[in-house]
Amino acid sequence: MKACGFLLGASLLAVSWNSAAAAQTTASTDAQSSAQSNSDQTAAAGPDIIVTAERRTENLATTPISASVLSGSDLANKGVVNVDALQFAMPSVVVNNFGQGNDFNIRGIGKAEHNTQTTTGVITYRDGVPTFPGYIQEEPYYDVANIQVLRGPQGTIVGQNATGGAVFVNTNDPVIDGGIHGYIQGQYGNYSDVGLQGAANLPISSTLAARIAIYGEKRDGFYHMTGPGGARYYGHNGDLGEMAARFSLLWKPTSNLSILWKTDAADLDLGGYPAAPYTQKDLFHLTANSPQRAHDKLVRSSLKADYTFANGIKFRSVTGIASGDTNYTADLDGTATGIETFFDRVHEFQVSQEFNLISPDNQRFTWLIGTFGLWNNYTFRKPYQFVIDLAGATAPGIPAFVYSLQGRNPERSLAAFGQVGFEITPRLKIEAGGRYTASQSTNHVDVMQYGAYIRDDQRVKSDNFSYKVSLGWKASASQYFYGFVATGFRPGGLNVPVGLGNPAAFKPERVTSYEAGWKGDFAHGHLNLSIDGFYNDYKDFQVIVGYPDIPTFGLELNVPNTTKIYGGEAEADLHFGGFSINAGVNILHSELGRFYAVDSRLPDALDPTTGSPLPCQPLTGNPANSACINLTGQRQTYAPNLTFNVGAQYDLKISEKDTITPRVNFGHVGPQWATLFENPALGDRLGDRNVLNAQLAWTRGSLSITGYATNLTNQHYAGALNSGLYFAGPPRQYGIRLLKIF
Repeated sequence: MKACGFLLGASLLAVSWNSAAAAQTTASTDAQSSAQSNSDQTAAAGPDIIVTAERRTENLATTPISASVLSGSDLANKGVVNVDALQFAMPSVVVNNFGQGNDFNIRGIGKAEHNTQTTTGVITYRDGVPTFPGYIQEEPYYDVANIQVLRGPQGTIVGQNATGGAVFVNTNDPVIDGGIHGYIQGQYGNYSDVGLQGAANLPISSTLAARIAIYGEKRDGFYHMTGPGGARYYGHNGDLGEMAARFSLLWKPTSNLSILWKTDAADLDLGGYPAAPYTQKDLFHLTANSPQRAHDKLVRSSLKADYTFANGIKFRSVTGIASGDTNYTADLDGTATGIETFFDRVHEFQVSQEFNLISPDNQRFTWLIGTFGLWNNYTFRKPYQFVIDLAGATAPGIPAFVYSLQGRNPERSLAAFGQVGFEITPRLKIEAGGRYTASQSTNHVDVMQYGAYIRDDQRVKSDNFSYKVSLGWKASASQYFYGFVATGFRPGGLNVPVGLGNPAAFKPERVTSYEAGWKGDFAHGHLNLSIDGFYNDYKDFQVIVGYPDIPTFGLELNVPNTTKIYGGEAEADLHFGGFSINAGVNILHSELGRFYAVDSRLPDALDPTTGSPLPCQPLTGNPANSACINLTGQRQTYAPNLTFNVGAQYDLKISEKDTITPRVNFGHVGPQWATLFENPALGDRLGDRNVLNAQLAWTRGSLSITGYATNLTNQHYAGALNSGLYFAGPPRQYGIRLLKIF
């Protein structure tokens, strides 16, 4: 079931989002200074990169994790205009945008199933709190301080559990005694793209400051659409209209107490997601006979309170609340001759709460304990506003051709966690953490399936103990080695009722991960290198196979035997004077455990006598038939064998006041499979993505003008496959931005 929802509610609570909109992140001096003045954000001071994702202020170069960190200026320099573009700016990240949501994968793990029942293996946090797990993600990046991406299993010491990784998006905080400062930026580009954003820091007193940030963008669609017989198409063609705002308030009445409140609101009219049948070569000249719509609204609020006791122990509370609504309509066959349509209206409401007690950082023995709770509820609007209509374009609403549902899917996750660290010697440190998680998912759903009523009242519970043990060795002032073993957990869940009766639930997924790495600085910090290797062993790996004749839905199953995903990564950053170059690469291999399934898209998937799907036992493949396919050794979906990125820039000082900076970035995402069946004839093979971005900036004092281009070669590539449709990645975009800092 797809989900998103109208975010209503704000108060002094918080939730964060995973931003995913076509907006350019502003990289201003104002944003950088704000980020660096806040000890709970990520700052880059020369070669040192400070990360706080694990609830401590740590130097990434001497921390036993594999991570990438991009500052606000990095995002602008690399052309990261939305979450989709992250895959071209750092290794191991793959984002597949299928319209109403994104599949965000790290090292081949994340969310490759388009439904609400499957939790994501990559948790995205916004200002410290988890976001919606896969939907309402087309939110613009604006006034962003930094993004931290942690690879591998996470969750033993922070927030939710995750099998693939965690992403932390941090926006700029108010600055007390920082004066009135901020920025304003306007842009204009092709497709009549007009954008405006800005932010201002507002000092109120010696203990109180506020920050206001706004964003707006309007753009024509990328697609040329025609209706039946070449007639004019009157629906949306992906034209964009977005508005967003954020208000932040920081109160520090004493040096020991800090309270930060942030509230976001956004109206995101994405203009629909036109898509092409996988057999069609041209992804931007499309036909349709159904309306297109994709409109999200949200309000989100967060509250973070830190209090440091006299003995240096810190108590932290992080609270989040979010409410959202999505309204989505699509032409399900992607043509002007087919008749299938889809629409839904879904409300999502989420509350999270985390408490931490954190020992001081400057001790030989350190510790952290915490508790975490997450409550998320999907409401599929009444009366039956989740609809797959197999005759909707010609004769909508005939019960014999309609699958529809209404109801609720509440989910809950509760956890307790802790970690200890001990410096065996000044250069050798061991850390160990553990986490107990109890999760629950419930369906209270009414289904009308082709005139037949189905009631679904099911509940599934999952619990798990995860751990991580790491060893870090600082061999010298510039050389660091680490290794760890960690486990991760993804809860089980419920399948949507399709067919007769209620389908079986699927079990939790568990992973054991082994990783070793090296981080080194050379030439007095001008060259930074990191290399790591990892091996993941998955039990009950969660996969999805399709229902016959019911697009959009999938049946979630567990691979009963061991699934393996392993590989290695390397990153480099070189900077001398005004010249800098950075690069990253990931090599990945995945093997599905012994597993059998029916590809419901094939003609022989149904019994010719009864019309029912042919049986296929996942463990043994019995009874043997032509439709029961052995998937042993197949690659994980959306897990390319190779990703890499490289970028370079040069600051050319042409006068005392003027600097010109050319910048180029290239990102490669290798070919990948969109389904486990790996059938190229059915569109399963997604080609490689080679995206070149370039920009030229002129800066004089607080004013800069930048000419930019993304996807400079105008590569047309399929960004995802869903229901037999290709969703295109963005084509070439170019324009000019004007930035004024005050």
